[in-house]
Amino acid sequence: MLHGRFDFAINLYNQTINHFRFPTYKLSDLLLTNPQYGANESGIERKSCAEPRYIRITDIDEFGILNSAIGVTAANIEEKYFLENNDIIIARSGATVGKSYIHKKDKFDYICFFAGYMIRFKVNPELILPDFLFIYTQLNPYKQWISAIQRTTGQPNINAEEYKSLKIPLPPKEIQQQIVDLYNHAVKEKQAKEQEAKALLDSIDNYLLKELWIELPENIRNERYFEVNVAELIGGRYDTIYYKDVYRRTLYVTEKFKTKLGNYITTINYGASVSNSYVECGIPFLRIKDLLPNEIKKNDIVFLPEEMKEQLLTSLVKKDDFLISRSGTIGVTAIVDEEFDNYAFGSFMIRFSTKNIDRDFLSYYINSTIGKLYFERNKIGAIQGNITIPTIKNLPIPDISIEKQSKISKYIQSVQTKAKQLQQEAMDTLEKAKREVERMIENG
Repeated sequence: MLHGRFDFAINLYNQTINHFRFPTYKLSDLLLTNPQYGANESGIERKSCAEPRYIRITDIDEFGILNSAIGVTAANIEEKYFLENNDIIIARSGATVGKSYIHKKDKFDYICFFAGYMIRFKVNPELILPDFLFIYTQLNPYKQWISAIQRTTGQPNINAEEYKSLKIPLPPKEIQQQIVDLYNHAVKEKQAKEQEAKALLDSIDNYLLKELWIELPENIRNERYFEVNVAELIGGRYDTIYYKDVYRRTLYVTEKFKTKLGNYITTINYGASVSNSYVECGIPFLRIKDLLPNEIKKNDIVFLPEEMKEQLLTSLVKKDDFLISRSGTIGVTAIVDEEFDNYAFGSFMIRFSTKNIDRDFLSYYINSTIGKLYFERNKIGAIQGNITIPTIKNLPIPDISIEKQSKISKYIQSVQTKAKQLQQEAMDTLEKAKREVERMIENG
């Protein structure tokens, strides 16, 4: 238990809870059992949804929503870590300390179990609605408590005993239910707007291919075993992936393109090769994982030591440079804007001439189905695979006018703008609900 905490952050939090209009109770008084730490197992590939899913901190977003990916499982699975309906798990360490998730068993037709960096809480539903407690962990007062209570020396951490000391406002059951209904309605509105945004973004690929008169064949086989005529063997390529039907029948449409990406390239460099030599302040460094299609993530930027500047000169990027990932999710492309000028990069950096090419169009094309299949087919390496400079230069590019390119890119930009607007509206909907809940539990 916590005693004698008189620091400023704790004092500020205590002032906040003094303004609640309902009595507060320690979390320990609302639990059916003692909190439980999760399994200390390494995640391994989950090959099908029939296998139990191992839920980790990284599987949960900032709103406590589990992602829809197939996720991972573990070699050793113990029943004591199986999640039951309305179990709440909360992250106990790292940058995501305090992140929470409430498990709804009826949403899954498979077993879920949870990882060791999370703590399970089973609340007494006679005293508090589990959904109300989860909602409280999404509010500003809870986040204020997390900030105040976590140990900041080394890796942030809050243990089970500290979580048990968390004071929670406890309205009557009917008001708890009103809050749950209000919040869940906002979550549904948020998800509907996000689905609408996703549908818009998903439509971009079909639009682009249609504008380029590319019609992908139907009934593509993705077989494990297949025959290839000796006459079809190309340039000494004997690896099976190169001749899979999914690639042969989709990429034949690009054979009519006489122009190659390399015709427009003036400079192409390998990025910096570093071994996680990150420091608190120095040369900002973009990793491959910071690349999204047509976008660079703006958070979680790391830094390299200033003394590495000389060896990083050829990997410092400029506005309008193209960045292309060479491993992992290969071929992902984004254009550098002014914000990232003079950042170092860890993969391919490309500069183009402006002659007869619209940079935005080029980025959309490289990130399209055609680009993805081309790079996937031409990657080298049996396990993760990567792409080479010749592979990038040999990507077929459609021969269309700069005016046509510009028309396509402007339309796609308008779709993206609408999608981002919907995504922002989705965020605002939930934030508005959170503020309304806070007003319901706080005195005016």
